[in-house]
Formats: sequence, structure tokens, C-alpha cells
Amino acid sequence: MDTDVIVVGAGPTGLMLACELALAGVRALVVERRTEPQRDSRALTLHPRSIELMDQRGLSDRFLALGRTVPGWHFAGLDTRLDFAPLDTRHGYTLFLAQARTEAVLAARAHELGVEVRRGREGVGLRQDADGVELDVRGPEGVETVRAAYAVGCDGGRSFVRRAAGIEFPGTDETLTGILGDFAVADAGGAERARQHGVLAVPLAGGLTRFVVVDPERMRTPSGEPVTLEEFRACLVRVCGSDCGVDGPRWLSRFGNATRLAARYRSGRVLLAGDAAHVHFPAAGQGLNTGLQDAVNLGWKLAAEIRGRAPAGLLDTYHRERHPVGRAVTENTEVQTLLMELTLVAPYQRPVAALRKLLDGLLGIGEVNRRLAGEVSALDIAYPTTAGADADPLVGARMPDIALSVAGSGVRRAYELLHEGRFVLLALDGEDHAGAGGAPEWADRVTAVTAVTTTATGAGHPRLDGVTEVLVRPDGHIAWASRTAGAAARGSGRSAALTAWAGAPGRASGAAVAVA
Repeated sequence: MDTDVIVVGAGPTGLMLACELALAGVRALVVERRTEPQRDSRALTLHPRSIELMDQRGLSDRFLALGRTVPGWHFAGLDTRLDFAPLDTRHGYTLFLAQARTEAVLAARAHELGVEVRRGREGVGLRQDADGVELDVRGPEGVETVRAAYAVGCDGGRSFVRRAAGIEFPGTDETLTGILGDFAVADAGGAERARQHGVLAVPLAGGLTRFVVVDPERMRTPSGEPVTLEEFRACLVRVCGSDCGVDGPRWLSRFGNATRLAARYRSGRVLLAGDAAHVHFPAAGQGLNTGLQDAVNLGWKLAAEIRGRAPAGLLDTYHRERHPVGRAVTENTEVQTLLMELTLVAPYQRPVAALRKLLDGLLGIGEVNRRLAGEVSALDIAYPTTAGADADPLVGARMPDIALSVAGSGVRRAYELLHEGRFVLLALDGEDHAGAGGAPEWADRVTAVTAVTTTATGAGHPRLDGVTEVLVRPDGHIAWASRTAGAAARGSGRSAALTAWAGAPGRASGAAVAVA
């Protein structure tokens, strides 16, 4: 093998996946068609769950230093905003950050971890057999063949990897398009005027202003047709009554509402993540975030498979867990797109205005707002369990970032324990797991921590009431939880959970770790 995993695509999803693999000790080679890093940014947001994932790897401060936070986001452009602040997270906000900067941070992290990124290389052939995959890569010196154990397509909606693997991509073609432009010049007050007419207008770094507009007269134009400055100005005049003084375009683009979801996220030794697996209208800024979350779910599972530690069927849980998430995202973006499109179609404008007014009122109800905010932020994702009816209700849910009182280490946050990308076995009643003989055999992949949660340290959390021990996956979701008192009494359940998720035990290598 030339490498363990070939990652095709050096966008946010591909770079995040490569970082996760390298953190787990797996060699990843990233090949990217573009010769230079992305300069223009279609996506502009990191939602709460994505920031949590960066926090779990000790990276959140790098992103927060480059962007600005806003307390929520929109749903279908309704006046009543989704409020992320009350959600169960330390990161109850959207981080407004251009995709190019997100990629730059992840590229720097990949370099720190020793990931090789080869730019100016395009996949032109893909084959797999029982032992590995071969990718034919065309670069400056011709075509070379790279062999690896697995290949992952993170190469966007027109994914070469998906097509070469024969993975179906069912869905609907575009029926609606919009245009976006990043401009160096705009009238003072032009952005506010545009917003008053339903145009997205936001300031970007470097003095640029982004305008995103859907013009009823041009909304059926195929997305492949180039956008000109003249067209953009004419669209603004029709929609806003003014061209807002836009000039000096740095980037103009047309996008559509084609919505597709890969039938399978895995075909043998080939897997898909990000836009290669799901495409949709950019409603509520969910695409990039979903791709990052795909990568973090897949990374540790693929690494375990390559290192010979994965229990049977672990890699298949990637499709089982993430495909329903992709379906939910594509469906909610279709709903949002329809609510926006009908406002532009004359026969429906009056009834849809009434519908949007009704929905605005419903979003003013706290419980309704929290429900949709939880979906768009991805904080409400809980993966299905295969443990049966006896599984604790916490299994599959996100681990709260609670404060922990750890002997000899003071107060630590739960997410700090996940920085190394390992499982965390957390005793919350202060009883040592090692005394029960449970954790040492998995010490090469599991960090065992004995701690106490108390409201005095700010650690109390209602979802953890009565919980004595949890096994947290490397992606921050709960694999197993117990409410049984006494470390010894939990021994059989603990061992079964460790074997089911972290693989067969190895040779004991010492006592449980006090703290990461």
C-alpha cells in the first residue's frame, strides 16, 4: 500500500477527515484537483455542533479568533430567527466565518499532523478488490496509480469517486436558481436596502460585501450559465429598486436547488462524505456543517478498521448513522426552499405570505423554536442504538460538555478529554474502573477517567442525573451509560460495551488513566 486511505478532495470535509485519520495514527493522502487553496467561499457559517467538534479536538479557539458569532440563524428567511443561545451547549451561536478561512485552519492542522496534500491532481480511474483500492491520478507529470486500503470521496456534488464506485445518487434536478456576488464596492446603506427586500447582504473580510439574490425573472436560468456584473445589477434593480452601487466583483456564481442523496455511503472499500454524499439548496447554511460531521463520524471508525481494532460491522455504522442525517437535511432544505420560492410566484404570493406569517408566530413559541434550532444546529442528533430495549436513553446522544472534578487535576471539561480522538471511559461516581478489571485491556485506545460531578463545580447536568459511568465515543456521542452503583457491579456491562465499540481487549497495560 502507498498509503492507508486516499482522500479525494481538499475541501473542509476532506481535510477534516484526513486530520481525524492522522490523529488516530493512520496514513492519509489527500489529492485535490485545484492547484491552489480555495479563495472564494460559498459557505459562511459554522453551526454549534461543528464548533463543538472543533472544541473536542482543541481547535475551537483557532476558528473563533477568525470569525464573529451571532446568536442564531434563519429558517426559510423568516423574520423570526432560530435562537441557538438557549440550547444545551457552550457554543450557542453560529460562527460567521468564510469557507476559505475554515479550509485554511484545517489545512494548517493537517500539516501539523503530517498529512500529505497533493494539489493539481485529479482522479481519473478507480478500482477496488478484496484487499484495497487503486486510484489513477492525473497530475503535472502524467497519470500515476496510488494504492490504499480505502478511498473516500470528498470531492463534491459532481463526485468522480461516487460515479466510479457506481453509487446511485437519486433525487431531483434543479428547478430554481439564485446568484451570489462578492463585491469590493457597494453604496453606503446598500446592504440594508437589499435586506429590506429579502436579499441576503453580509459584510465579508477584506472590505467585501456579499449579496445573494433570487430574481423571479431569472430564477429558472440554468446554474451552469455564467453570471455577469450587468445581470447582477439588473437583478438587484428588479428586486430592490436599486443596484445598490455594486462594483468590483471578486466572485460571481449561480447556484441551484438540485437535491440528491447517495443511496449508499459505502460501497466495499469506497466511502463518501460531504457534498459527494448529499447536495441541496444552501438553506440555513447546513451543507458544510453536515460534511464536517460526516468526517468526524467516519474518521475513527475507518482508523479502527485499518488498525485491526474494529469490531464486526463498525464501519457499516457510518452509513446507518449518517445517511438518515443527510436525508433530514435534504428534506428540511427542500421545505425552506419551497417557502422562499413561492413568495416569488404570483399566484401563490398572498397565501404563502399568510403561511409565512403563521410560521413566524410559531417560531415565537420557545418549544417550537428550540425544536427547529436543534435540527439546524445539529445538536439534536442522536444516533440509533443496536443495544436493544435495555440500552440507557443516553446511548447515541451527544455527551454534554460538563465540568468534572478530577483528583489531582482540578476541574476539567468533558470535551478536553477528547482532544486525542480516543474513547473516554468516564466514572462519574468517583469509583476507580481499574479495580474492577475493566479498562486496562483497552488502554491503547481508551482513556479512563475517574471523576465526580457536583453542582458546586458547575458540573451538574439534568441528562446525567443518576448516571454513574459513561463510555464516550471519539466523536463525542455516548456509546454506553450505566446507572448502577459500584464499579465492580458495572463490570460486565462495561466490558461488553468496550468490546462492542472499541473492539476486542488487548493485553492489560496498566491501571486506568487518571486524566488525559
